[in-house]
Amino acid sequence: MDPARLTSNPLFAELDDDALSRLAAFATEESYPVGATLVREGDFSTELYVIQEGAADVIQGGQAIGAVGPGDVVGEIGVLEKSKRTASLVVTAPLLAIKITHWEIRRLPADTITKLTELVNSRTNR
Repeated sequence: MDPARLTSNPLFAELDDDALSRLAAFATEESYPVGATLVREGDFSTELYVIQEGAADVIQGGQAIGAVGPGDVVGEIGVLEKSKRTASLVVTAPLLAIKITHWEIRRLPADTITKLTELVNSRTNR
């Protein structure tokens, strides 16, 4: 995958070229049909997704609490903090996403993981 596809998202835009190349080398593009469950509440977080097209509802405790769409990154907190999913994502419009697993994140240098964590925290604490 071309690293420039990752830099179009603010979460990855500040990473150095080496980190971007490493992530892009293992990132995959996947598509999901309407009704598919992208992630399930309570499962271990093993991947994050950068949504390119489509939409999904965020479901927590059986209730829709929001929606995500193009440009959104989902699953990053769980992957970085090694925690379980806090919500499910159910596809509501055909979805195309870039998937990066926790294995690829763990291969990055510690300072890059720290930077990613800081970027995620700054986004969620607005």
